[in-house]
Amino acid sequence: MNSLLGIFLPQPAENKIRGSKIPFYFLIAVALIGTVRSLIHLFAADGGAGSIAGLDLTVSGANEVIFAFALWGSSQLILALLQWLVIWRYRSLVPIMWGIQLLEIGGRMLVGRVKPVIFSHTPPGAISNFVYLALCVIMLAIILISNTQKAAQQQ
Repeated sequence: MNSLLGIFLPQPAENKIRGSKIPFYFLIAVALIGTVRSLIHLFAADGGAGSIAGLDLTVSGANEVIFAFALWGSSQLILALLQWLVIWRYRSLVPIMWGIQLLEIGGRMLVGRVKPVIFSHTPPGAISNFVYLALCVIMLAIILISNTQKAAQQQ
């Protein structure tokens, strides 16, 4: 448990990659996608709710849906900024970022199951959420395996 805690919350948090560099490079891609996605939700006229997700915005309450998408965009931007901070300054925190990513995508998928919505077409997240979930699990596995191997080699 102590070594697991050390992998996810290293002391000190520094600009050094521990273990495999693969999760770091994938985090760069995820941060880039997250930044673009957040800006679309923030600045697109419909927040991407109709044009991308396929929600019917001709119904009553459409402005509230657009508002909710913009709020989501602001939280996505905060997460993306945190990812960029880890990429540029605190690379030893890459493992905890993948843990946060796993929680975020898991929560998003759970909400989609508990509160289903009708779309006019299949939104990008319907498929990409599963790909992203698998990516998070794979990156966490790489992190755990590479750090375990590194610790074993140091003994």
